[in-house]
Amino acid sequence: MSEFIPKEIVKQAKQIDLLTYFMNNNPSELVKKGASTYSLKSHDSVIISNGLWHRFSTNEAGKTAVDYLMKVEKMTLQEAVKNVLNKDISTYKVHKTEINNVPRKITIPEKASTNKEVIDYLKNRGIDEDIILDCINKKLIYQENKTNNVVFVGYDYEHNIKYAGCRSTNEKRIMRDAKGSSKEFSFRLLSKIKNNTLHIFESSIDLLSYATLLKLKGYDYQNQNLLALAGVYQPGDNIEQSKVPIAVKNFLERNTYIENIVLHFDNDRAGRNATKALIIALNRYNIYDIPAPYGKDINDYLCYKLGLKKRQEIEQYKTNKVRNKEYIQV
Repeated sequence: MSEFIPKEIVKQAKQIDLLTYFMNNNPSELVKKGASTYSLKSHDSVIISNGLWHRFSTNEAGKTAVDYLMKVEKMTLQEAVKNVLNKDISTYKVHKTEINNVPRKITIPEKASTNKEVIDYLKNRGIDEDIILDCINKKLIYQENKTNNVVFVGYDYEHNIKYAGCRSTNEKRIMRDAKGSSKEFSFRLLSKIKNNTLHIFESSIDLLSYATLLKLKGYDYQNQNLLALAGVYQPGDNIEQSKVPIAVKNFLERNTYIENIVLHFDNDRAGRNATKALIIALNRYNIYDIPAPYGKDINDYLCYKLGLKKRQEIEQYKTNKVRNKEYIQV
């Protein structure tokens, strides 16, 4: 029979995020990937960034060390709590990833002399070539020198670069933000006309995939507000008290005419939890949950539609039906 641990003790253990846990207990396990981004030696698909962790190989995610120990190391709650509290947390040195009130200066990745690798990579993901070239011409996408990573760029309202998200164009699973990036100005494509609807995606690839699906249906993607969160959104422990992602908060404060918000998050557990949280957090708007009809995400669905993936490769994810016919069914 499992040993009972009082709620207040569990709550105490959950004060420790994963980076702080490893910094204090096993710092040699951490592999630095960027200014505030780490992976793990024993689990290289685990990325720790901005106080959160995400295991890309299984799409598991969380914030606390307890979450990690239970989901990845397969400990029971009792084992995880004991493991964290084995060292008195009052002696923990908390690793802060951001310094408040200090302007962040972004280190913009160096541009390559060509965008060939980026164009080929995105086309292989099913993205329409005209959309790719349009984004390149608008300096929203480019190829990083040396690595050939695709860089997704975000600007502030004075057209200064404030965000640069890098993604590998080869078999390596590299997903990182440039040093000093601000997710407040993450990658987005904004409507040429006043449009009272905002579409939100987890990733830039999904955003571009949706734009491609719109074009395939004969719609002008340039008349839509499309915003990527630059990664999975992690709700709070109490889903009803989850905060609105800073990129969304910033956009809505600036564009007060928005009435409708369409969520296109993944069909995995993290995506569904994020959807539930935002439906609550943004309840003053008309919210529509429209994930991919099948497949893990919008890009999966696009690849299936184009014959780049077989249905068998993506049918592990449940079928989702679009619940409101006012919006374009891709």
